[in-house]
Amino acid sequence: MAIAIVPMTERDIPEAVECVQTTFAEDPYFLWLFDNTKYNIHRNAASLAAHFLYGLNCNSPMFVAKVPPSDKRSSTVVGVCWWFSPHPASKPVSWSVWAQDWMLSFRQLMYNVQFGGRGGLNMRRYLLWKSMQKQTHDAVWKDPRGYYFCNVIAVSAEMRGKGVGRKLVEVVTRQADREGIPCYLESSKGVPNMVIYQKLGFELVTEMDCVDGKDKCKLYCMVRQPQEKTGTLIAES
Repeated sequence: MAIAIVPMTERDIPEAVECVQTTFAEDPYFLWLFDNTKYNIHRNAASLAAHFLYGLNCNSPMFVAKVPPSDKRSSTVVGVCWWFSPHPASKPVSWSVWAQDWMLSFRQLMYNVQFGGRGGLNMRRYLLWKSMQKQTHDAVWKDPRGYYFCNVIAVSAEMRGKGVGRKLVEVVTRQADREGIPCYLESSKGVPNMVIYQKLGFELVTEMDCVDGKDKCKLYCMVRQPQEKTGTLIAES
């Protein structure tokens, strides 16, 4: 089966949302972050679509894995990845990104009104995670030029083991190698994800333990240094 990795467009968003929702339905991070008794799949879909639109408008590296349409498959999107481009900590955020931040906040506010809340999102846990994530980035992001940050990667269940995830990672890591920029990701599954990412050049640098009462979620933080075509690492500047 031919699998094409292509830049995401606005027309791909509905299928990309469906791919992410089905992939993360049993994900440890998702289960920790959302109250399943209040979860609203439609509110979550609206939020994901707003975030994807935000990423596109910010010119983030965003790609989808597509297969040809067929009678057996209603969706052609079988994988999604969304990366943030490297941004030096010393450089202020551009006005265009600042404007998109406000647009995203406005859309989320409107969805809160439309759906009567955040669809089961536990805001206390979300803010806890964001705080821990910032502390982690401050500690492990050593390169002043910034990192390519894998924000979301999802592959539909029937396409796992066929190299789709690898292709979604490599489409950005190859660009990072050309630019000499490191990459970073956070995985909520140690097995089998860490082994897969290690084969792609990532190394575990630390772990985040998100704990709220008796519930906890562990995130594995991994960094990939830029590599030359020969496979040797390029030293950090």
